[in-house]
Amino acid sequence: MASDYTLAELLIAAASEAWRGNGEVLASGIGVVPRLGASVAKLTHSPELLMTDSEAFLVEQPVPLGPRGEYRPRYSGYMNFARVFDCVWSGRRHAMIGPLQIDRYGQTNLSGIGSASRPKVQVLGMRGLPGNSINHLNSMFIVSHGKRVFVEGEVDIVGGVGYNEARWPRGARRDFVGLELIVTDLCVMDFKGKDHAIRVRSVHPGVTFEQVQECTGFPLERAAALEVTAPPTPEQLEIMRRLDPHRLRDSVIKGNPPGDRGKATGAST
Repeated sequence: MASDYTLAELLIAAASEAWRGNGEVLASGIGVVPRLGASVAKLTHSPELLMTDSEAFLVEQPVPLGPRGEYRPRYSGYMNFARVFDCVWSGRRHAMIGPLQIDRYGQTNLSGIGSASRPKVQVLGMRGLPGNSINHLNSMFIVSHGKRVFVEGEVDIVGGVGYNEARWPRGARRDFVGLELIVTDLCVMDFKGKDHAIRVRSVHPGVTFEQVQECTGFPLERAAALEVTAPPTPEQLEIMRRLDPHRLRDSVIKGNPPGDRGKATGAST
């Protein structure tokens, strides 16, 4: 394992685990960390993943981020918008998104803060979230873990379907909903708590479960064998550096802190 890595690089390695064992599905990482996470997954433990150049083509090798210079992607097929929807509706996609709010049972909000009719802050809107969240696997990346994101009660505007029993009409099929991981700057969480509530499965080096709970607006469940998030391997770091030559990952988290905050501050993990 590498001993010198940034928090962003730790999160990329953690995000790559979302696609482990998914089979031949379209991996869609939205943003720097999710996209590099999907790329690391493709080039290490899950070579069967399908990836696009983020425009209109399938690629065998993930495309580097930022200006490409003389680099030319090697295309292996056409992937227009209609074909993406075919993947979505058939369940053959796993997306990692960055919602504005998440509640205890995984309902998500991309739309705004406040009521849907008169939001205090308007953001993206529903986009494809309602359909995506009932058709294929979804994971999430949160750059700053806090109570504004992990809200008490319910998200302000429910755009993404979760496991909230009260929101499901009688007789509605629920077997297409698949929420996998949430990767934040403090921990990795999943939905394996009681009734699919959010559960902490690992804390990052130098972070405690109590710190995570303090930054969350609802009671968290804790994995029976709570682990420390594994550092990126030298192979993973080499892939990140090759696919992010302009180091866009360094700007994801303010100050680009080290991955092991206990080591940085001298605190015990």
